[in-house]
Amino acid sequence: MADDFRGWSLKAAEWGADYRASLRERPVRARTQPGEIAATIAQSPPEHPEPMEKIFADFEDKIVPGMTHWQHPRFFAYFPANAAPVSVVAEYLVSAMAAQCMLWQTSPAATELETVVLDWLRQALGLPAGLSGVIQDSASSATLAAVLVMRERALEWQGNRKGLGAFPAIRVYSSDQVHTSVDRAIWVAGIGAENLVRIPTQGPLRAMDPAALERAIEADRAAGLLPAGIVACVGGTSVGATDDIDAVSAIARRHGIYLHVDAAWAGSAMICPEFRHYWKGVEHADSIVFNPHKWLGAQFDCSVQFVCDPDSLVRTLAIQPDYLKTHGKDGIINYSEWSVPLGRRFRALKLWFLLRAHGLEGLRAMIRNHVSWSEGLAARLAAAPGFEIVTAPMLSLFSFLHRPGDPSADVDAHNLALVAAINDDGRIYLTQTRVDGRVAIRFQAGQFESTADDVDVAFAAITELALASA
Repeated sequence: MADDFRGWSLKAAEWGADYRASLRERPVRARTQPGEIAATIAQSPPEHPEPMEKIFADFEDKIVPGMTHWQHPRFFAYFPANAAPVSVVAEYLVSAMAAQCMLWQTSPAATELETVVLDWLRQALGLPAGLSGVIQDSASSATLAAVLVMRERALEWQGNRKGLGAFPAIRVYSSDQVHTSVDRAIWVAGIGAENLVRIPTQGPLRAMDPAALERAIEADRAAGLLPAGIVACVGGTSVGATDDIDAVSAIARRHGIYLHVDAAWAGSAMICPEFRHYWKGVEHADSIVFNPHKWLGAQFDCSVQFVCDPDSLVRTLAIQPDYLKTHGKDGIINYSEWSVPLGRRFRALKLWFLLRAHGLEGLRAMIRNHVSWSEGLAARLAAAPGFEIVTAPMLSLFSFLHRPGDPSADVDAHNLALVAAINDDGRIYLTQTRVDGRVAIRFQAGQFESTADDVDVAFAAITELALASA
């Protein structure tokens, strides 16, 4: 068995290297129809062992053709879910050890490396000393943890014990540009969708109107409701909406309510000092989340939550039965008490490998290139016949539309058809959104191994297919 493990581990690593080297030859998005993959897989489990040769062959023949290639250099859809090769190597090691890192005593190195590496990231992002960090699985979990803390703090730490029925309705404030994970956190926390108050936005960055935010808080308090927190965004998913964190944090402090900043995608760019104006005032937030598994190159899953008061997080989430207590040790951190799940993977190792192998300057160069290439593509499309830039580049994200030659044609339908044609073509992958109720096509540069030539391919694919559909 040991020899089999060695041999197939080597084969898997070789397959991974060959796969990454061949990505530009593959269409970015899977070209299968719904149910096509399932139809090739046995409908009942095997009663007897099957040889690894057959299993591996089926993986190559049946599974890979149905995969969308998120590591493709021309993946310009959604946001990136990067996996720098050095991060993949670290994940091989994590998978081989298969440690459960919920407590300090269940793997001291995992806990202590997480503490040190997250302080590296704090420094890299220009955040103040005194912030503490924890690696969550995703920004959704980090946001849920933040919403639970803002709820408990507003209820004077009685919500977990008494339930919410004994208290006035809790109110949380955000714009309509925040990620849907905020809605889900509100549901799961028992606050209720009707108590997520949407604040109108203004300006090219679609920022929350600070005056409207303050009026909403004051009106709720006067009505006997309980303002608990604000969720602000930096680089929202749709078109990069970015709140005025300085103004919002002043309101939060003035009213004594919790501020959580969601910078899941854009936070990585803050390793570049020239982009930090986008979150000016973030040092006043109670918590911040950003995803190194998006733009920084760490393999999914790896979301970092910084908190100014970890005791509030632990007070909200920690449960300590006897079988989880670490006896005879003082001053340790058990990161499972900082998150909703008890189980924890060794996520810090890939960050350690990544930061050491590329250095901050290497990562800054990548991000600066992506921003520059995206700005250049936006300018080229703006100059091309029939194209309009709907939202200007926010870092490396912008949106555009194409107007068909027939002025009576349905512009929304035309652009949805254009996105479908682009993705069916296979050279690049884009997604759409709605801006002020109208369809727009999103472009973001962020894949770890993209080049300027890949962005040139994007321009060619977009313009050629737009011309063909006009």
